[in-house]
Amino acid sequence: MITIETADNALKTFYLDAVKEALDLKANPLLAQLQKTTSNVVGKDVKKLVRAGMNGSIGAGTETGDLPKAVSREAYQFVTTLKNLYGTIEISDKALRAASSNEGAFVDILNDEMQALIKSASLNFGRMLFGDGSGCLGELLGVSDDGKIFNLYSLANFVEGMIVEVRNADGDIIPGAESCLITQIDRDRDIMYISGCTATGLGTVEGAKVYLKGSKDYEITGLKALFSDDPIYGVDRTGKGFMQPYKTPYVGEFNDAALRRTLDKIEEISGARTNFIVCSWGVRLRIKQYYQDRNMPLETVTLSDGTKAVMFDGIPVVADRFCPKGTMYLLNTNDFKIHQLCDWKWLEGEDGKILKQIPGKPVYTATLVKYAELMCENPCGQGMISGIVESFTN
Repeated sequence: MITIETADNALKTFYLDAVKEALDLKANPLLAQLQKTTSNVVGKDVKKLVRAGMNGSIGAGTETGDLPKAVSREAYQFVTTLKNLYGTIEISDKALRAASSNEGAFVDILNDEMQALIKSASLNFGRMLFGDGSGCLGELLGVSDDGKIFNLYSLANFVEGMIVEVRNADGDIIPGAESCLITQIDRDRDIMYISGCTATGLGTVEGAKVYLKGSKDYEITGLKALFSDDPIYGVDRTGKGFMQPYKTPYVGEFNDAALRRTLDKIEEISGARTNFIVCSWGVRLRIKQYYQDRNMPLETVTLSDGTKAVMFDGIPVVADRFCPKGTMYLLNTNDFKIHQLCDWKWLEGEDGKILKQIPGKPVYTATLVKYAELMCENPCGQGMISGIVESFTN
């Protein structure tokens, strides 16, 4: 006989490990490369002491001369708050009762819910890796008079079923646009269809932006924040070369010489080598065409998470839907850590139960939680090439 207790135990003992593996190792090729650690977690924060440059205690001299003098390197205290990452599933009482005498049907229900959770979580966490922590999904370019059609510059961050909110340039939620459900997306026309929006005049609000509902300023600190000029991890970057990633802007047509020069410059500045490159889909296609047009071989490799990557000078190049158009990120993944209080866990009540009935509804819900933050301890060891002309056809 299948009961709520049966479902609760299945989520605890069987599904949790499968979800951990899926989200940590298969959700995103870049995420799979990053080390997860509980080090440097202090209370609700991540605190890490990072030193810049070398200490000056190395040198050559005479047999009787002075020894090199040790000079302490400049130290920076990186501080950032652990972000609260959640994933929720819902199972109706009716579905559980219908499967109460059929183990196969019960397994199908849980499998379906878990697959939906993994898909949604993978999309959102992958998106956060390339964001700035603000939760902003895109800038609103126009809205139909009835508020049912949104036009945006890019729809890469959006998917049907998302609940979003619209905020003005000051970051305040626009009344009537605090809970908008995306029902359909037309990516060819860069528009999406909305239900639940009662705000009027959205199209005239200058600087209006669309955010994932309830996530403003609560997401992990991704690559967009790292490659901005704003302070990061509580440190003002002004006049601090160690805190500045290397940028090669407005390249135009892709060529391997520009990529090699950028890789060499990053190594010259930081003393470390790039070991992972992420680009947009259009840039990856442009790279392939560049080599095909010149009858040059282009090596490919399958990464540990199953992702297929092309190789450049021994470095895997992976395309990601959330990487900005015309952009390549040249990264040393050893400089990044996912600092976490713990790995994924189910949120348990005082009674130890995972599944809880939603008050007033014949529905049970369970929540997966992780408290974590992404930190780069060597910003100058990372690089970005932007303005690359993309390809969109084979």
